Amino acid sequence: MAGAAASLGTDPLTLADLLRVANTPGFDRWQEQIRRTGGCANPIRLRGSTVTRDAKTGDVLYSYSTESEPGGVLRVACGNRRASRCPACAWTYAGDTYHLIRAGIIGDERKDVPATVREHPRVFATLTAPSFGPVHNRPDTGCCRCGARHAEDDPALGTALDPTTYDYAGAVLWNNHAGDLWRRFTIYLRREIAKRAGITQTAMREVCRVSFGKVAEFQKRGNVHFHAVIRLDGPTGPDTPPPAWATVALLDASIRAAAARVAVPVPASSGHPARTLRWGSQVDVRPIGALGREELTEQAVASYVAKYATKAAETTGTVDRRIGELAELGKLTLPNHTRRLIEACWALNDAYPDRLLARWAHMLGFRGHFSTKSRRYSTTLGALRQARADYRAAQQRAALGLPDPDDEEATTLTLAHWTYAGQGHTPGESWLAASIAREIRLNRETAREALQDELALEGATA
Repeated sequence: MAGAAASLGTDPLTLADLLRVANTPGFDRWQEQIRRTGGCANPIRLRGSTVTRDAKTGDVLYSYSTESEPGGVLRVACGNRRASRCPACAWTYAGDTYHLIRAGIIGDERKDVPATVREHPRVFATLTAPSFGPVHNRPDTGCCRCGARHAEDDPALGTALDPTTYDYAGAVLWNNHAGDLWRRFTIYLRREIAKRAGITQTAMREVCRVSFGKVAEFQKRGNVHFHAVIRLDGPTGPDTPPPAWATVALLDASIRAAAARVAVPVPASSGHPARTLRWGSQVDVRPIGALGREELTEQAVASYVAKYATKAAETTGTVDRRIGELAELGKLTLPNHTRRLIEACWALNDAYPDRLLARWAHMLGFRGHFSTKSRRYSTTLGALRQARADYRAAQQRAALGLPDPDDEEATTLTLAHWTYAGQGHTPGESWLAASIAREIRLNRETAREALQDELALEGATA
């Protein structure tokens, strides 16, 4: 048993459970359920039934009950965006984010963004946190201030050179107010654009709209920074052209000026000094060109944003679940730098109770959304999920011979009753689900590469 477990990369207990699952009646149906979830690592189990009747005659057109399912339950995907929790669902979330961001860069009529948006001024901007003390890094000169040349995967990277002088309190308070910093940045950005255009803010709303899609990324030192696609549109959004004065150069200058103006005051409390939180001095703004002339490719930007949409603070070595009490730290294996940041959250919690620092200690104080967008940037994640659900529902109706709900002559009534029956896998089920997830992802990537090769060949022969 031990040899077989080692060959599969698992332990004997997991192997024993795996064999139990594989030999359980209904195993094929269990696999089918897991494939439908995309190989979800932590599926939600539901128990219940649904009946579809003809509303006029009362005839049963379709009925389903989980009583005939393996374990008497239906498994559905958890939908968690965090790759550390569920790689399969996070991969789907990243794909949705990619299409959302990409649509706002190149346009997609199916997502209510015309292709003409490619001619609008667009930049990829990065706003960072200020310094809270020297950390181990990899400068261009090669040697860190500590005198060492750190490898790219050195766990010391991002940690404080001198933990006794590092401003851990300032670092977690900055994370905690990062959402406020971004909100004020967007306000000042509109003001700066209007000022450079020589018009009032009221007049600007009549001719120009600022749209953005952003994502938060944790640096190794434990502070978030924001990456954003920022675009200038006409007054109603991407379907109207921006005014002639709206240029990439004007947008670039406005972003830098707005970032420099932002200030969020934090009052003194319980012996902790008053602070004024600001963005770091490193503000990076890169133009996103159009029609093959890009400095930064459109696809690269969308891929970069999507990559970080599924991450949290894992790069710092923290945990991905809330810490119920400070005593739990003694049971966790954490880097010293990360542990100090978490302890700082708890130390500041009573001084700033409205900031919920202890509740968000596992996120090093950050309590904002990892990905957000302005209303008219492009479609929404909810719309993408609904489109996918509608497509699958249409497939199922076609397979069952049920009428289309949009058919005015068809009248059906569906009654359903569902109850929560748990969540997750046994060890053996987890191993099998991970194998299914890898297979699905490999097949999709292979199909995508084949399509890209086919398109490239068509372009070369056109």
